[in-house]
Amino acid sequence: MSAKTKIVVLHMKEMIYTLIFAGLGILLILLLIFMFLPRQGSETAATMNYVAGVYTSTIQFNDSTIDVQVVVDEERINNVSLVNLDETVATMYPLMEPAVENLADQIITKQSTENIAYSEDNQYTSMVILNAVNDALEKATAK
Repeated sequence: MSAKTKIVVLHMKEMIYTLIFAGLGILLILLLIFMFLPRQGSETAATMNYVAGVYTSTIQFNDSTIDVQVVVDEERINNVSLVNLDETVATMYPLMEPAVENLADQIITKQSTENIAYSEDNQYTSMVILNAVNDALEKATAK
């Protein structure tokens, strides 16, 4: 029996690089699997489907009208703003613009007009604006 001894030389530097790249490759594969697999156990919130566009609702203040403009795409509320705000109305109702800005931030963040908080200083103004936003969103809802 003749045994031929073979000697294999492994360089430690190459082994470390190979282990690091193999570990990163496995980590990348696991990350991709977790990112793209659908979640079975979690319930997703029902998303409202809108018809993309710009929708307005009118608010009547004495003899002036103000339009509340809501911009939506198929899945999201993108913007809420006032249109045709006359200087006299802005002067007579100084809390109108800050109320709209506050409400718009909350509506865009929550993607809903439910559970919106507003201060007692402008609660009636906020309620009127919220009603106008709801009217505009009803127009935007896909049927």
